[in-house]
Amino acid sequence: MPGKKLTTKLEVLTDAALNRIPWLVHGFSTRQGGISKPYGGHSLNLGFTKDDSRAAVEKNRTAFLNALKATTGKRPWPLVTLRQIHSDLIHCVAELPKQHLVGDGLITQTPELVLGIQTADCLPVILVDSKTRAVGVFHAGWRGTVKRIVEKGVGELRRWFGTDPRNVTAAIGPGVHSCCYEVGAEVRDAFESQFAYADKLFRETKESDEIREKYPLLFLTARAPGHSELPNKLFVDLVEANRRQLLDAGVSARKIYASPLCTVCRPDLLFSYRADKGVTGRMLAVAGIRAV
Repeated sequence: MPGKKLTTKLEVLTDAALNRIPWLVHGFSTRQGGISKPYGGHSLNLGFTKDDSRAAVEKNRTAFLNALKATTGKRPWPLVTLRQIHSDLIHCVAELPKQHLVGDGLITQTPELVLGIQTADCLPVILVDSKTRAVGVFHAGWRGTVKRIVEKGVGELRRWFGTDPRNVTAAIGPGVHSCCYEVGAEVRDAFESQFAYADKLFRETKESDEIREKYPLLFLTARAPGHSELPNKLFVDLVEANRRQLLDAGVSARKIYASPLCTVCRPDLLFSYRADKGVTGRMLAVAGIRAV
């Protein structure tokens, strides 16, 4: 899923391994090629945010589904989304729900239905069972990851559709990477309470200060060593955390793929809540099944 130059053309990222499954429709949207104005103009905002108009978002969604060819004739397939709450709640759907669903995961075996997860830094994860023709999409921020959302997603595919994890292909889409995902100590504490390998997911760096480094004598004090030092920065690797969960669930390492794109590093291509300081659009990661 390589990065691309800024353009007004609608851009969709796909995973090469998932592209080889003939009945699958999938894609990760970018910020490029829509009609939304609040986030830089011509942006493909696919979330009903307070800054954008509902009409613009609906037109963006239709254009996105058309680009994916998730259509029957000229009619786009129904799009199922969630009110996401950073949970481990997963819904199995067979049709467009009459009421809006609340949770962070969707699975289906029903053709011509598009499942969608909205993101703007959190990881989108698509799971595909190539044998039973079942799919799932999951929203994995740090809270959902601590609650094992993707590991439970594999379990739900098994419970509803008899999925053997060895037949699952997983694609982790663009999201914030360890280079940019600075967190507080409470996040490390949450991971350490759940995972024996938690220490492998975090790295610490000294916070730099060019003035202190250039003029160290200005900051000499009579305090004990270390008391006047700048605090460490703590970063978490969500991609690795979710990869390990998929492995624990029985998915083969050679069937787990992750986008190299970091949303914070690529605000030209992707929406990022952090890079855009909270005023940003939403991308969609989607999966659907073509009828035979």
